[in-house]
This record gives sequence, C-alpha cells and structure tokens, in this order.
Amino acid sequence: MTPFFAGKPIKVEDQKDILELERRIDDFRTGKEDVERFRLYRLTRGVYGQRQFGVQMFRIKIPFGKVTAEQLIRIADVSEKYTNGNLHITTRQNIQLHFVKLEDSPAVWADLAEKNITAREACGNTVRNITGSAKAGIDPNEPFDISPYVQGAFEYFLRNPICQDMGRKIKIAFSSSEQDSAATYFHDFGFIPRIQLENGETKRGFKVVLGGGLGAVSIVASTVYEFLPETEIIPFMEAGLRVFDRYGEREKRMKARMKFLVQKLGVEGFMELVETERIAIKNKSVAIDWQDAIWTEIPTVEVAPAVAPLDEQKYQTWFHTNVFPQKQEGFVGVQLRVELGNIHAEEARALAALVKLYAADDIRFTLNQGILLRYVRLESLPYLFNELLKLGLAEPGFDTIADVTACPGSDTCALAVTNSTGLAKKLEEVIRTDYPELIAETNIKIKISGCMNACGQHMAANIGFHGSSIKKGNLVVPAMQVVLGGGIDPQGKGFIADKIIKIPTKRVPSAVSILLDDYESLQQQGEYFNDYFYRLGEKHFYNLLKPLAAVDNLQETDLFDWGQDYQYRQEIGVGECAAVMLDVVGMIVQDAYNKVLLAKEAVTAGVYADGIYHAYTAFVIGAKAMLLSKDMKCNTQKGIIDDFQTYYIQTGDFGWSLDFSDYVLRINQQEPSQAFATLYCEDAHQFIQKVIDIRKIQLLETNGMDKEVIADYYKA
Repeated sequence: MTPFFAGKPIKVEDQKDILELERRIDDFRTGKEDVERFRLYRLTRGVYGQRQFGVQMFRIKIPFGKVTAEQLIRIADVSEKYTNGNLHITTRQNIQLHFVKLEDSPAVWADLAEKNITAREACGNTVRNITGSAKAGIDPNEPFDISPYVQGAFEYFLRNPICQDMGRKIKIAFSSSEQDSAATYFHDFGFIPRIQLENGETKRGFKVVLGGGLGAVSIVASTVYEFLPETEIIPFMEAGLRVFDRYGEREKRMKARMKFLVQKLGVEGFMELVETERIAIKNKSVAIDWQDAIWTEIPTVEVAPAVAPLDEQKYQTWFHTNVFPQKQEGFVGVQLRVELGNIHAEEARALAALVKLYAADDIRFTLNQGILLRYVRLESLPYLFNELLKLGLAEPGFDTIADVTACPGSDTCALAVTNSTGLAKKLEEVIRTDYPELIAETNIKIKISGCMNACGQHMAANIGFHGSSIKKGNLVVPAMQVVLGGGIDPQGKGFIADKIIKIPTKRVPSAVSILLDDYESLQQQGEYFNDYFYRLGEKHFYNLLKPLAAVDNLQETDLFDWGQDYQYRQEIGVGECAAVMLDVVGMIVQDAYNKVLLAKEAVTAGVYADGIYHAYTAFVIGAKAMLLSKDMKCNTQKGIIDDFQTYYIQTGDFGWSLDFSDYVLRINQQEPSQAFATLYCEDAHQFIQKVIDIRKIQLLETNGMDKEVIADYYKA
C-alpha cells in the first residue's frame, strides 16, 4: 500500500481512514468485496458514484462552510490534480469534486487531510455536514455566535459509534438568529440561539426543532424546546440519534428518515424515548469554549489601495445587494454570487490571495451556493470589487430572485430526471433581461432540483421546480413539477411549498414570467409573495399555468432538455445513499465480530460509552445474521432484538434461556462506567462467538454453502 500520508502532518484518524479506503478499493478491484457492500462503505467516506461510468464524485465535509485561504488553495490544487479543475459548492456548504477516479480517492483525501479537511461521513447514512448561517459571528441580529457550537457538534459526532450504522442520513442546522437563515425548519435537528436571564445572569441556550425534512414528503420541524441550555444540546442530539438508530425504519427507504419516526411515535413519544437514553449517553453535559480566541478575536486586515470602480453603475448595485454591515463597527461582509456554485481552481486561488490581504482568514460557503468574505474594510470595497470583477465574482444580486439555486442535476447525478443547471442559467437571464428591477428582490427565491429528492431545496423556495417527465403517446417529454409558496418569510417562519402543476421544462421560463407578472398585477401593497400565493390559492395558480402544461401543441424543442440538442431520453439511476445490499450471512457475522473488536479497543482506551455502543451494535448485527439465515425479514433494530427472542431464544435454537431484549437493552439502564463497559463488551463477545459456532453447524447442514441475502433491509 502507498503511504499517501508519508511525511505529511495528517491526524492518525485520517491516516487510518485513508489506508482502510485504499485496502477496500483493492479488495473491490480484486473481487474480494462485493460491489454493493463496497458501495455502502465508500459512501461514508465521501466517494459517490456519478452518472458517468467509471468516475466518482468526491464530497468534502466542511462544517458550516468554513475554510481558510490555505484550505481553499489546497482544494483548488487537488481539483486540478485529480479532476476537471472545478469546485462545486453545495446547498449544504460543502465542496464536491467531480470526475475523480476511484483509485485516486485515497490520494485526494490524503492531500486534503494535510490541511485538516476530511471526507469522513460526507455521504451515506451518517450525520451529514452540519450547516450554519454563513453570517454567524458577524450577524447584527444574532444573540451570540453559533459557530463554536457547530464546530463542537461536528467534532463530537465525527466517527461516533452511534453514527456508523444508521438506517438513513441525519441533517442538522444552526441558525444565527430568529430569522432562521439556516432553514432549521426542514432539518432533523435544528437550533436557533436564544438568551435567557436567570437570577440576573445571562444564560445561553437554543430553541430546538425536530423532525423536519424536504423530499417527496416535506414536513416542517416541530419545536421541542423553547430554550435548551447550551451545555445540553449535544447530549440531546446524542440521545435522539440513539432513538433513531434503534427504532427507525430501515426496510422501506422512503419511510426511513427521522421525520417519519417522529410522525409515527408522535413528538411526545419520541421525546419520552430520548429521556430513556439519557442515562447511558457519553456525556450528560458538553460545554463549548465559545470564548476561545479563534471565535472572539477581531482579525487584522489591510486596507486596499484607493481606486475608482471599473463599472460605477454595477458597483452601486453590487454594493446594495452583496454587501452588508457587520455587527463589528467599521467592517462589512461581502457576499459573492457563484453561478451554479461552480468556481474554477484558478479563480479559487486568486480569491484566496485576496482574502489573505483584505479579509479575515475565514471564508464561508453559503447555503445558496455562494461565498461570504468577512471583516472587509469599507474603504477597501472599490478595489475588491475591481478584482472580483476580473474573476467573474462581482455579479450583483446575491441571494435574490436573480440568484437561482440548482443542484448538478443530470450533469453528473445518476438520480436526476432532468437538467437543472441549464434551466437555472436561463432563468437568471430572464430576470436580468426582463425584470432588472427585481435583481435586488430578496423575498422571492427560485430553486431547482433535478429530481424530487430536493438537493436543490425546491420545496423551500417561493418558486421551485423539480425534475419530472410527461408522456404523450410514445414520447417522453422532459418536465418540471412547479411548486410554490415555500421558503422563509421576513419574520423567520418556514414554509413548505405546495405542488401546482407539471409543465415541459422548456416552458419553465414562460411560467416564471407569468407568475411574476401576475404577482405584480395582483399583489396587495407590499405583500410578501407567499402571502399572495396563499391568499389566491392553489387553484388560481393551476389555472394560470395550465395552458403551459398542454402537450397537444408541442414544439420540437419541447422534446429537448436544457443543454441538449437531441430528443430527451429518461435515464434514472439508483440512488447510492440507500443501495440494495447483496451479501452472505457469513460476512454479516464478520461485521458483528469486527464491532466486538472495536468495542474492546474503545474500552481499553477508556472511552467506555463508545465501547458499549459498539458492543450493542454487535448484538444487533449478530442477531440479524441469525434471523437472515432463517429467511426472516429484518427492519428496525428493536424489531431484530424482539424477533431474535421469538425465533431463537424461545425456540431453544440458540441454547440461551434469558430475555434477549432485556439483556441487550441493559445499555439504557446503566451509566457508561468501566465496570459495565467491560462486562457488556465481554457479553457481546460471548454472544458473537455463540453465533459463529451456530453458523458453523448451519453450514455443515448445507455442505458449506453460505446463504445469499439480497434485500433492502440488510442495513437494519
């Protein structure tokens, strides 16, 4: 194996991840590891299959979108070295690199890890990148800076045992203020900072929301705490994740998100289970050092040379739409529109050079696929504008109706039904050309997803679209589902959009024009777009757009998707975050044994709670292997535990006489002490050894032929 990290200052944890990734790639290439099993593994290491055969998307995990200038330079260098040189900013404040060769991914990770950048748990069924308001720390409306809390949560859950075998992904967001600029309302966990006075003392805490989500079934999160003390937010998340891990749906992928578990149990039922987990969690209180200099010191930045703007009119519009005063006097934040979230490596390096001189070494990627520069001196703006203009990064209209959000769509994603990027460019052109007065309009957002899965967050848009299709005879017409009325209003209330009608994608620009003209004509004085939408009702908008849905008057170009000069062909792949698993029972038993080894390693290191959870997972996986050997379906972890009692303990097939549920779920009844951790891990070891012995007997009965398992429920 190549020591990618030889001589590099890379953390031991990343070194282990990189070497394991290289080994697993080699096993996959040589046929030692099944394709679906390997897919499940590599996703949690940021390696995601593209639409194009033989290449991968490599996703970096960047909590709350924060990078230094040196980190941005390194990402740019890696992009040029291993990919097409493009850095794609996502709606979750990450960077994605496309067209990466699988065998290059360990080297990509090693180069990034040298600058303290990781890909661990960037994809797959894990705690995904934790997002946060890009303005955090400089937001005039914030009660305090949420950045250290996001960083603390990121570090706490990275590689945490409770996040390694979940049924589906978890998304967490922190807003900087009550305006909810992080869109906490559609997240699994959402946190909004609040201050509370107790006995004359100022206390920090958070409003907490739970169980939101976008996608085919979008749900607004429920408020579970109006004020949760700052030290309790990470313990609450840990307990909540344990509930999700144990009770969450796994067989039916579309019902496997936390929002459905909260819906099934009810908010009160879910919270009762959270309370039962609190005794066993690693820490009952987690303090965040928000007074560290990294969060509190005002950086020293130079004042740029005095110059006149190269384009005075554009500068004035840019100043009005892209610049805002920070809460720190004398400084401004500068927001950069990045078309489709794509910035080339050369431009990224040039931007980093500007940041080193004239802004804080704290670049933030934004939720709308842009970039925020912080602590810029007001007098530096003309010079900075001129330099950004040369880089193509001085376009006015940041986070306005002219700043359209779009996922990569069919450019690279296997799930996409239609092209998002070409349509986004066209809509921005429509706004600039036909509605220039709206370039500063911040209360109407347009968002596009290539499919219903909402990577472009279309259900959180005032005007949204997701990829679809319409049939006319033997023809398949590329189409967009129109959704209206989503987003965050000026008071910070979150809305989920309503589906209106499906229209051919080439007619979407006309639909936007019709909607904007109707809004201009029928809105009441100063009426917010969503208020106008809900006042008139869905039927009004259905009738308004219905002529565009007709397929009896199709033009030839209606059969082409954006960016295509040929007739549309629907090509939908399989979503990798929920891959169907092909495996054999023996491999599942090995997984369980590996968890035992991890458990003992953690206990030896004194990390008792981690050891206990690894041991718990070993119990579940071992029981699952035994149930699959009897062709029993496996869904939730709790269901596996109960079914093992029924089909192995009560039948006498396992040779133990105990209540398996009580035996395993001792995890909820005990503090994570050394004594209990040692006992519980040894019990798990004995259980797995018994599973191995029984499995040997089963194989003797089948002349050594192991059972093949093909099922969506493998991951339970």
